[in-house]
Amino acid sequence: MSLLRTKSVEQSIADTDEPEFRLKKSLSALDLTVFGIGVVIGAGIFTLTGRAAHDVAGPAVVISFVVAAIACALAAICYAEFASTVPVAGSAYTFSYSSLGELFAWIIGWDLILEMFLGASVVAQGWSAYLGTLMEQLGAPIPEVIGYGGTVDLMAILLVLVLGTLMTFGIKESLRVNLVLVAVKLFIVLFVIVAGLLFINPANWSPFVPDAVPADSPSGLTQPLLQFLSGIEPTAFGVGGIFAGAALVFFAYIGFDVVATTAEETKNPQRDLPIGIIASLVICTLLYCAVALVVTGMVPYEELDPTAALAQAFAFHGAGWMATLISAGAVAGLTTVVLTLLIGATRIIFAMSRDALLPPVLAKVHPRFRTPWVVSIVVTVIVAVVAGFTPIGVLEQMVNIGTLSAFVLVAVGVIVLRRKRPDLTRAFRVPFSPWLPGLSALICVYLMLNLSVETWLRFLVWLAAGFIIYFVYSRRHSRIGQPGYQDFALPHVVSHQRDDSDDDARS
Repeated sequence: MSLLRTKSVEQSIADTDEPEFRLKKSLSALDLTVFGIGVVIGAGIFTLTGRAAHDVAGPAVVISFVVAAIACALAAICYAEFASTVPVAGSAYTFSYSSLGELFAWIIGWDLILEMFLGASVVAQGWSAYLGTLMEQLGAPIPEVIGYGGTVDLMAILLVLVLGTLMTFGIKESLRVNLVLVAVKLFIVLFVIVAGLLFINPANWSPFVPDAVPADSPSGLTQPLLQFLSGIEPTAFGVGGIFAGAALVFFAYIGFDVVATTAEETKNPQRDLPIGIIASLVICTLLYCAVALVVTGMVPYEELDPTAALAQAFAFHGAGWMATLISAGAVAGLTTVVLTLLIGATRIIFAMSRDALLPPVLAKVHPRFRTPWVVSIVVTVIVAVVAGFTPIGVLEQMVNIGTLSAFVLVAVGVIVLRRKRPDLTRAFRVPFSPWLPGLSALICVYLMLNLSVETWLRFLVWLAAGFIIYFVYSRRHSRIGQPGYQDFALPHVVSHQRDDSDDDARS
């Protein structure tokens, strides 16, 4: 049995119509755009901007955001082509199954589980921290023992349980709540931008690109792998600082790929998925650049607080009350991030379980709500326990390496599927293929090399565990390897739309 056995696009789509695995199609392009904004814009917009400006880029952090956006856009258009061609739950896992084969699909699915489980847990803890700050500013502090950093982070646990319950009852209901919270978040971000314009001093933007200086760099296992291999010491500011800033703020964009996990629940995936992925990225880029211009215009970059730049910038001008509003925006922002990551994690595991690479019981769909309720409960419980009882701050970079590895395989997969299946009708096509997908893969590999040595070591341990599970369980139980399972290919499958009026009636 070949390790690179692939599952045709037609069979992947046909599997979505099996009654026991059929999800409800209810999402529009607007839902997907809000979904993407919900996961991309979190607390980082209030903190990461100041850190990048203060430490490595100065006012030129605006250019860093643009460079990072271009890198993300290359990955985004690769996702858009795949999502519109293979409109099936599972995102990069499903795409890799159709192009690179089962082993690569398992690896990327295993990586995405790591990304979304840890991501949801880390962000839930961050939400708890901001909630504690907000309640303290409002005069009703949360007891330390049950708050962020306490014996049990009860606030993080409650958040995950509430959002997990909402997610189990329905994707459309989840996204209605997401829409309200994203609206609150965007209002606060826009208010911060407009209010900040009143305090801008253009002199703070000069020099826009400060002169380069040697940067303080970590050593040992905490240094970036690229530095460890090359021995080249990094610099701050100057042109090098712009690219160092881009590598730093790139991670503020991570999350748009989660939009692709909802492909099976989208009414018109061929049209709406590319719109949702690209529109959310464009909107987030504009907001990031506006915040970067405002914060560096309000306060000289060398005086910015790397941990709470926006709040400190308003306090610098005597508007300390804005810190409360910023904390409220962070709480709303992180709520949507946790919800989106929980949904993404369930859809990845659902797709892997439907293929029997994980126990098929996890792929059970609720007869009324048409959601994968078993895996939703499992994911909710695990994330709640990890967020409530585990000090996982040191594992945050694991989220980044899992995401970037997915980006690399999706970019390579676009090139491979173009060669293997040129007959497929693609509703959205990456221009200048294979050059742009290849460039996307190279940029993501470069960003992976900028992660620390210890992150790479942990990643290799996680991959080793994944290989053991694959060869002991998944490869033997995989549906595509069973005698009764016949993969097939139908020529020129161009769309996969169905009438969900019966689902609506049952709901």
